[in-house]
Amino acid sequence: MGERSRRRAGIVGAVVAAASLVGCAGMIDRLIFFPDPFVGDPPAGVLERWITTEDGVRLHAWWAPATPDAPVLLWSHGNGGNIANRADVLVALRARGVSLLAYDYRGYGKSTGRPSEAGVRLDVRAVYESERARGTPAARIVCFGESLGSAVTIQLAVERPCAGVVVVSPFTTLAEVARRHYGPLGGLAGNRFDALGAVRRLTVPILVAHGDRDEIVPFDLGERLFAAAPEPKQFLRVAGAHHNDVLDAPPLLDAIAAFARDVVVSQPASSSG
Repeated sequence: MGERSRRRAGIVGAVVAAASLVGCAGMIDRLIFFPDPFVGDPPAGVLERWITTEDGVRLHAWWAPATPDAPVLLWSHGNGGNIANRADVLVALRARGVSLLAYDYRGYGKSTGRPSEAGVRLDVRAVYESERARGTPAARIVCFGESLGSAVTIQLAVERPCAGVVVVSPFTTLAEVARRHYGPLGGLAGNRFDALGAVRRLTVPILVAHGDRDEIVPFDLGERLFAAAPEPKQFLRVAGAHHNDVLDAPPLLDAIAAFARDVVVSQPASSSG
């Protein structure tokens, strides 16, 4: 397991240790996240944006525009690193005809503040509202989340109108991931990041993708999340992919871009919000 995999795997160990030793919800939230403060320059043609949340946190984001009428993927990343870790994927998806707005949660990269479950929910709402304020209709926004970001993304799509949802390496609940690694002690993670409860309330199409060799978030958790989602829905099994390399698969990037184009085109004019 590589360094990034070890850091991601630490979400469950950290949660269990914190709950066992101190029983402090705030400390557990802090230990879920593994931010990297260093972000280099954005790739060529990618612009920087700053977005302020309702509680005054300043978020750093990268905007990768395609054509003016392209779908806009609003990207919530995983629990480790920052937006720079997926710079190559951002460029590859833009080349496939979609625009992307990727942001760092509070405390990640150049964003101010300290991450928490409540905080990242404020963050994704602020990013969504900032894009709407720029004139992008809801019918062109596709909510896109990876790993921990899948739970953030699904919740956003329940609360705000959008064209569709894409989640990669998703889980059901954080506690379920913890149980797979630590047995009954995983239940100490509580009800944090309950993607399973949220996905049942979706009213837009969803694409779920998961690597079948994922060593951090077991593949069957992605299957269970998919089973609970209402139609219309699609599932893509990425053969041989692990947790950290799943987005290196060109067929997955092709599928994400195609799904985004399909759901945006299929939206009725009245859904532009």
